[in-house]
Amino acid sequence: MTTLVTGATGFIGGNLARALTERKDDVRVLVRPTSSDLAIRDVNVSRVTGDLLYPESLQRAVSGCETIYHCAANYSFWSRKGDDIYQTNVQGTQNLLDAAREAGVRKVVFTSSVSTIGLPQSGGGDPDGPLGDEGMPPEPSHLIGHYKQSKFRAEQLALSANDDDLHVVVVNPCAPVGEWDVKPTPTGRIPLDFARGRIPGYLDTGLNLVDVSDVAQGHILAMERGEPGERYILGNRNLTLLEVFGMLAEITGRRPPRIRFPYWLIMGAAYCDQWLKSDLMRREPSIPVEGIKITRHPMYVSSGKAINELGFPQSPVETALEKAIRWFSDYGYLPD
Repeated sequence: MTTLVTGATGFIGGNLARALTERKDDVRVLVRPTSSDLAIRDVNVSRVTGDLLYPESLQRAVSGCETIYHCAANYSFWSRKGDDIYQTNVQGTQNLLDAAREAGVRKVVFTSSVSTIGLPQSGGGDPDGPLGDEGMPPEPSHLIGHYKQSKFRAEQLALSANDDDLHVVVVNPCAPVGEWDVKPTPTGRIPLDFARGRIPGYLDTGLNLVDVSDVAQGHILAMERGEPGERYILGNRNLTLLEVFGMLAEITGRRPPRIRFPYWLIMGAAYCDQWLKSDLMRREPSIPVEGIKITRHPMYVSSGKAINELGFPQSPVETALEKAIRWFSDYGYLPD
């Protein structure tokens, strides 16, 4: 059985491709000609050069496949043109689903995001309080920016495509950390910037941290055991940002930040950074406005459904942070 992985040059997709080949699965990957292949350079996979926005390349990629893991996405809180993100995340998903159905693919696991999960009205800001779960739709006011909105729309496309002929399961990864974060992702920048000594303070916010290796296994479990038309949150521990920095301090020997910045101050700095770098210099800002806005709503959620129904593993997040720091160091992201 041949399975296709899109986004295999990225963080989750690369780890998933590795996990599948370790099982001796026959893995095919869709690779854009401009993408770095570092995440899968030493992995035994067959490659199809193509792009989600070019349907003819998708027809070649899905031909003969019984299953697809659709991990490819534009995971960014900044874009020169917002429609770039929608083209990849929404239209690209529709193109792949159309190609899958035409080729007779049996099952698709779609990689969504925790961003599409709703939070309880009485909670969401306390890691020990009520938690979001798969049964909660997101508040429209929480779908901040192009990335969140595009992932929500893509998830709706994926769920609506599920029928007797094409089974679709959705997984919602939280904030993954670990090895092979080549880009790195916005989440991966947290341990990387901490190890570089570039975090002078912190915001009063939080996230659900999870080992990217577990997320890869969660995809495989969703393919094997997931109920078509269902969503599964792939997360682990709900942590404040300061708690994450405390763990990183233990790993790196650096002091955690002691100054808590007010939200308005960081928001103002983000707008200034955007004006200077994005508007004037046409470069990605260091402090994306969209990313800061998202911190107003910490994503504290429960992975109980994935644990109970899929057997989703829960590896220590401290170990995942250690692996991330070690990988960044081994691959030259950190000074000697």
